[in-house]
Amino acid sequence: MKNSKMKKGAGSRAASLLMANSVPIMFVLICAFCIPISGFSPNYLMNEIVNRMGRNTFLILSLLIPIMAGMGLNFGMTLGAMAGEIGLILASDWQIFGIPGMILAMIISIPISTMLGLICGKILNMAKGREMVTSYIISYFINGIYQLVVLYMMGSVIPIKHSSIKLPRGYGIRNTVSLINMRQKLDNLIPLSIKGVRIPVATFLLVALLCVFIIWFRRTKLGQDMRAVGQDMAVARDAGINVERTRIISIIMSTVLAGFGMVIYLQNMGNLSTYSSHSQIGMFCIAALLVGGASVDKATIGNVFLGVTLFHLMFIVAPSAGAAITGDSMIGEYFRVFVSYAVITVALVMYETKKRREKSQLAEQLRLDQAMEEANEK
Repeated sequence: MKNSKMKKGAGSRAASLLMANSVPIMFVLICAFCIPISGFSPNYLMNEIVNRMGRNTFLILSLLIPIMAGMGLNFGMTLGAMAGEIGLILASDWQIFGIPGMILAMIISIPISTMLGLICGKILNMAKGREMVTSYIISYFINGIYQLVVLYMMGSVIPIKHSSIKLPRGYGIRNTVSLINMRQKLDNLIPLSIKGVRIPVATFLLVALLCVFIIWFRRTKLGQDMRAVGQDMAVARDAGINVERTRIISIIMSTVLAGFGMVIYLQNMGNLSTYSSHSQIGMFCIAALLVGGASVDKATIGNVFLGVTLFHLMFIVAPSAGAAITGDSMIGEYFRVFVSYAVITVALVMYETKKRREKSQLAEQLRLDQAMEEANEK
């Protein structure tokens, strides 16, 4: 009898563990299936993974602080990405390249990101419980303002000297701004190659510094306040925490870090698609985080690294595997875009299902407690 109960308990724990990690397991299986079919060598795959990890990890880490504050997946990180792009456009116009150009772009992005994060945080405080969809719509709204600034105001209101980045009409920024003089300057700052795999040491050092900062920040008074707000806003308010202010600070921090991350991302790419570089960045970063096993209300640094590895490994091998299976590489392209949206959808459905199940269990427990109290009174 005891053994059967132990087996049942172990089985239920295994089932719950499998359910909690279903998305990473699914991606491991997809990658395991696609890697042999794609025909890529292990050395090529390692180079690509390391390169993409350096390019994307800082951006994905910027999502952790709002999750800690209970604000879910911050689609508003796109606001910080736009601020980083404006910084890079101005640095390119002033002909400041390399590491100094990156630092200048980050400095320029800070006040813009702070202002946009403040606006976003104030709006999200008016939409408690619906932060994700609200931040998603805010990113579209601010994108319209960004397009207005770079398409009409730059060159006419904001001075732009160099015609190489201006449209022929004399104002507005070209579709593509070359960052060739900034390309991979950070990645190659400390050169290191291990068995043919190039390691962007300086980029990983910045990522490591951000990881250390997040770990330290969680232990500070403000970090503890954010965790308390994330667990229960009513209890946090009763404990004397300024809930609204704490939530706004978390969004501002996320937006500023996303601006820095976008500069790191674009220096790796070597060019800036003025009107589209930021459009899908939030979606792909959030999808990568969820692939790593994170949820809407809980995410760790380990989720970030696992997610960026699995998600981008799928991005690399899916088109070639699709071409090998069907003869059309676009099948793989459609598949990976479909998976990006599907992962977010599944994660949100699972989160909502879990919340409803917990609510029903709590209601059932309260009903049982009330029934026992009534029976005791009788």
